[in-house]
Amino acid sequence: MNFLMALIINGPIKSFCYRRLQYLSNKFQMHVLLNEMKELAAQKKVPHRDFYNIRKVDTHIHASSCMNQKHLLRFIKRAMKKHLDEIVHVEKGKEQTLKEVFETMNLTAYDLSVDTLDVHADRNTFHRFDKFNAKYNPIGESILREIFIKTDNRVSGKYFAHIIKEVMADLEESKYQNAELRLSIYGRSRDEWDKLARWAVSHRVHSNNVRWLVQVPRLFDIYRTKKQLANFQEMLENIFLPLYEATIHPAQHPELHLFLEHVDGFDSVDDESKPEHHIFNLDSPLPGNWVEEDNPPYSYYLYYMYANMTVLNHLRRKRGFHTFVLRPHCGEAGPIHHLVSGFMVSENISHGLLLRKASGDGVSEGAGGVMGPPLPCCAPQAPVLQYLYYLAQIGIAMSPLSNNSLFLSYHRNPLPEYLSRGLMVSLSTDDPLQFHFTKEPLMEEYSIATQVWKLSSCDMCELARNSVLMSGFSHKVRPIPSFP
Repeated sequence: MNFLMALIINGPIKSFCYRRLQYLSNKFQMHVLLNEMKELAAQKKVPHRDFYNIRKVDTHIHASSCMNQKHLLRFIKRAMKKHLDEIVHVEKGKEQTLKEVFETMNLTAYDLSVDTLDVHADRNTFHRFDKFNAKYNPIGESILREIFIKTDNRVSGKYFAHIIKEVMADLEESKYQNAELRLSIYGRSRDEWDKLARWAVSHRVHSNNVRWLVQVPRLFDIYRTKKQLANFQEMLENIFLPLYEATIHPAQHPELHLFLEHVDGFDSVDDESKPEHHIFNLDSPLPGNWVEEDNPPYSYYLYYMYANMTVLNHLRRKRGFHTFVLRPHCGEAGPIHHLVSGFMVSENISHGLLLRKASGDGVSEGAGGVMGPPLPCCAPQAPVLQYLYYLAQIGIAMSPLSNNSLFLSYHRNPLPEYLSRGLMVSLSTDDPLQFHFTKEPLMEEYSIATQVWKLSSCDMCELARNSVLMSGFSHKVRPIPSFP
């Protein structure tokens, strides 16, 4: 990591990479000028294929917000009509029915609307990750989040399973859209994996159009403050030991073994802009000695997730089981060294916005996102890292609509620049519940990107192709033909 950090500020290498990136951009523009009409004509000759019926994968989408707000609203209203007397929550030792929960809020099904749900991100969430997280609570009530979009609750995650199955049915109906949904494992207790697997298997939450990724929120500091964990080693053991046990003795953990067959890999999630009080180096305490209440830095989380996952993969490969990859949120905000860590250990990353600061494009950002003066030649924003991501073809799942509400205005998103330079980028939705309005959020993402950046049909197809290559879907997965 020290070598890479030195590399990205080396003057001659910066100049070389800047020229290479400019060459790639200009070469693409020349290609478009010479061949755009030829490409369009060639596409028209391909039978039975257009943008609507090529396969595309939503490579970055969270299961707890994979439905749009209208869908969630209809589902809650339906539950209020059909299951009013079902016990859904326990408050201070007292059981509450769904009817009693809504009575405490002075709400009826008739009162509910998209506006009262208030789950959509707006201008107030820009650079306010805390406000964005609060949007996961329908009507601002965490109890509704627990009842409707959690896997472990009083109703054993029944409602959440039903709404995800409805999303799966929509994907199957569209036929050519797939998604990799993210479910959370927190590392607070050893039985989290078994509970999650039991939820998935008992409710039959399965579709050929869906694979799973497991996200681990970087919240050790909160668990340590609440005395739920003694040290970071305990969190790692809670995350990985059940996986070793299910790999060595699958018959003793049949549900977890079955669930893992549909899991592609791991994700690391949280607000990257949080200040880090420690720099990961040779003197950093080992996980067993990390007992302080400060959160470990981003690179510390990534290294120990990668190290444990690598050993687990060796074991699973020996046992004849499929292996996992690391695909973290990386480069959405925070320091540039997050992208260095991601480059070293990740198969793909999500967001990657900070690579634009490493592009050498001659501009910097002032306060409030205002364009600043040209960067001096010795500026730390070097093009080296972006060129490394290009050479390694590390996948970058980008979500411009999500970024527009949180960190970067849509017209300044670097996706078209990355695409023209040949980086492996794809379009993804992130959180349809917060950012999208239609029944097909992935198509909505493609539609807006195409209109704003004037993408050609060939560009759209390349983004879709990248999403398939980046995903964990097997090449053997094929739809069953509807004809003999």
